[in-house]
Amino acid sequence: MAIETPPTSTSSASSASSASAAPAALAVTPVPPRLSGRARLVLFVLCAAQFMVALDFSVLNVALPVLGRDLGLSTTGLQWAVTAFALPSGGFLLLFGRIADLYGRRRLFLAGLALFGAASLLATLAWDPASFLAGRALQGLGAAVIVPTGMSLLTTTFPEGPLRDRALGISGTLLSLGFTVGMVAGGVLTDTLGWRSTMGLLAVASLGVLAVAPRALEESRTADRPRLDVPGAVSVTGGLLALIYALTTAAERGFGGADVVVTLVLGIVLLGAFVVVESRTAAPLVSLPMLRRRTVAFGNLGGLMTFSMMSTVVFVLTLYLQEVLDLSPFATGLVFGVQGLLSVVAGLFAPRVIGRIGARRTLAVSLLGQGLFIGVLLGLGTESGVWLATVAVSLASMCHLGAIIAYGLTVTSGVPDEEQGLATGLVTTTQQVGLTVGIPLLGVLATTQESLFAGVRTVVAVAAAILLAAGALVATGLRRG
Repeated sequence: MAIETPPTSTSSASSASSASAAPAALAVTPVPPRLSGRARLVLFVLCAAQFMVALDFSVLNVALPVLGRDLGLSTTGLQWAVTAFALPSGGFLLLFGRIADLYGRRRLFLAGLALFGAASLLATLAWDPASFLAGRALQGLGAAVIVPTGMSLLTTTFPEGPLRDRALGISGTLLSLGFTVGMVAGGVLTDTLGWRSTMGLLAVASLGVLAVAPRALEESRTADRPRLDVPGAVSVTGGLLALIYALTTAAERGFGGADVVVTLVLGIVLLGAFVVVESRTAAPLVSLPMLRRRTVAFGNLGGLMTFSMMSTVVFVLTLYLQEVLDLSPFATGLVFGVQGLLSVVAGLFAPRVIGRIGARRTLAVSLLGQGLFIGVLLGLGTESGVWLATVAVSLASMCHLGAIIAYGLTVTSGVPDEEQGLATGLVTTTQQVGLTVGIPLLGVLATTQESLFAGVRTVVAVAAAILLAAGALVATGLRRG
């Protein structure tokens, strides 16, 4: 709908004959398709929504201590300020991705924006811990609607090739930038206007996107209307919720608690039941043959590794810079500000790299590069390391950005429009689960060693090893595909 291509003219028989006799060097090179004004508007709306959700993951972090004192939240309650958002945002992605395929991506996207905005307003005006946590949970539910529907609208609007590469490159860049801007903006807003302004910013942003989106987006859904796979939806949503709860709670109290063990086992059982249900239903929520595609399986493996390891490294580096080197929160934010700027640069060049060597090779190379530069962080010291940390994490982040774009392209390539919601639901679920599980699984190592510095080194070494292994595995798996 939104793609413009240069006009072509028909030739007479004589001119065609002349052209066939012309030297090959004089052949006209096709001009690549250009984005129409409407396509640019669509891209702006979808990327703005993606940026807004990414901002929400980080903008509140710096404000949590002040927020806790204001609302009377304990340390455990502050953990729930993050968990209340992560549970629904990760647990409901596949379900809403499929609902959007069946009943309209535009319709659900707009509903998600409205819910996210209302929830942000509730969190802004929160009068006690319960009202704030309710706002955070509803924000997560809105994000679970926005992310898969926005990605589906993007991949169905822009066809495979340079246009989709470019669109996903811009989207991935803004995703990474949103995390970085959130870390810096959170500190500035909290110091000047108070913690409520961090949530108010999200309410205003969602209102702005919602004002433009109805005019920019066209409805998109599958041609047929199969029945929704309710047993599959219940089992996968319940499984993801239980698993995310177990891992986030374990990050705070360890894996010995009864609630952690019960929910961890419950999550595994429900996800196992989901696989059984999907193999027997006529209209599955997730197509198992799709999961058996090498591009889908290994692409999502790469995505899971790049998100989980990068989020964990950023977490432990924040502890290192402030607790070991005694940097202020503002100075720490500047370190990650450099990281964000270089991620933008990587986002501009990643589509060109993908155009030269392909998305699959770019994914494998990016994972290997990310692991290599994270390994460089083993050179950090207890008295110095700011510059090494800044350079190494920025270069690792550039590779991370390349991996984000490449894995999205790898997973969604070759998937028909009627299954794009399923494919992008897997992409975004991988993203959210990666962001959620990395810190509980590895971050706890940073706080359980004989010293924080020793814990940081352990996490860095493990993360680097995992990424290098994942890069080699992805390269092998996709080469055979």
